[in-house]
Amino acid sequence: MRIYIYRGGERLVGKSGVGQAMGHQRESLRRVGIEPTDHWTADTGAVHINTVLPDSAAAAVWARIRGKKVVWYGHSTMEDFRNSFKGSNLLAPLFRRWITFCYGLGDVVITPSEYSRQLLKGYGLRRPVYALSNGVDTDKFSPDSAMREAFRSRYGLREDEKAVISVGHTIARKGLPEFLELARQMPDVRFFWFGWTDPRLVPAAIRQAMEEAPANVTFPGFVEPERLREAYCGADVFAFLSHEETEGIVVLEALACGIPVVVRDIPVYQDWLTDGVHVRKARDTAGFRAAVEGILSGTLPDLTAAGRAVAQARSLEAVGDRLREIYRAAQILPAPTPVPVSAVAPIPAPVPAKRYRL
Repeated sequence: MRIYIYRGGERLVGKSGVGQAMGHQRESLRRVGIEPTDHWTADTGAVHINTVLPDSAAAAVWARIRGKKVVWYGHSTMEDFRNSFKGSNLLAPLFRRWITFCYGLGDVVITPSEYSRQLLKGYGLRRPVYALSNGVDTDKFSPDSAMREAFRSRYGLREDEKAVISVGHTIARKGLPEFLELARQMPDVRFFWFGWTDPRLVPAAIRQAMEEAPANVTFPGFVEPERLREAYCGADVFAFLSHEETEGIVVLEALACGIPVVVRDIPVYQDWLTDGVHVRKARDTAGFRAAVEGILSGTLPDLTAAGRAVAQARSLEAVGDRLREIYRAAQILPAPTPVPVSAVAPIPAPVPAKRYRL
């Protein structure tokens, strides 16, 4: 049996977390022996849909007409749609109604975290909703001293110069204003924001903030995964100040690469990232600065080993194993065939203990 990963909208989301998640699904399936495909085949058992564009809804309807199961990935919520692009706050209630309709076309809905699962269930969805991490390729994203040297050489960093990075769309929801303010308060540290958003979609206030960014901030834009790995391995802190997430693949990538991580204290992390154990959490710029300075100065304990363990528990193999369980629950895959009793080797009878007469 094959699983069809529907590619509608992939060109639009290819540089986002949704695009990464689609690639992770393909690889997770391969690693557990299930073949993904990018088109309908005679042995297609189900279709994965990752976007909420109109063509995705049409694909789901077509699949159901053909008697195929639909697995809809709930990457989007009304909450993380807000404070993103022009007009997003005004459109958020309509967006919630639309995604609820879309997800309702699925036989199964999979969303990246327990937090987002509870949000979607609160929308009144009547389909089974499972929480399953998007996963991270822990073979590819791992500590690498050569990558560290490449990053520092690429951006002209002195050996004693500290670097803080973040990754994401250049929007308010991702915490860009706070990141720039943090850089302004720490002029002796280099700050890098990896990611790009079409300026036509970004509110004027964000464009102005980027134009007026302090001199110690660099915007490399969107970079390929290898360059991003260099940044994770070469920087000293990963500061992800996002206000709302359904998971955050970049957080998993950073943890897997062994870089100290600072995140905003928001609900999505509550059940899998603990402050002072796996990451540092804060609620405002003052807290972010205290955490970053503590990491850079070495006055705070190193949490990177525990953070990497979190990433390893969400490896693509682990995600594939769990996905196979969900398929079985949704009757996409048959349940494992029980081993016949006759095929089980008999348990040898116990050997009577010898008795000795004293």
